[in-house]
Amino acid sequence: METHKAKRVAIIIEAPMERRLTDTLTKHGVTGFTVLPVLGGSGRSGRWSREGQVGRAGGMVQVVAIIRPERLDTLLEAAFKVVERHIGVVTIGDCEVIRAERF
Repeated sequence: METHKAKRVAIIIEAPMERRLTDTLTKHGVTGFTVLPVLGGSGRSGRWSREGQVGRAGGMVQVVAIIRPERLDTLLEAAFKVVERHIGVVTIGDCEVIRAERF
């Protein structure tokens, strides 16, 4: 089966910023994404969880988008304008998709 190269962008951000981020992505042509709850983790400030060990961490989400490689810079510029002033992590990875016309 033929596969096509794509980019997987995952953005972890505070839940109150989810709508602003997804609206920004949509405005810049990213119409497909998935929003997942973030249960906990560990970072510069130590371990945290949704159960309230660190108050601000209780409302984190991850927004995942798979896009064509040539659209990556546009997505990152738009997303960074939302993420730069808030708690957030942006990761980018290579992936392959089967139905390229959907991305």
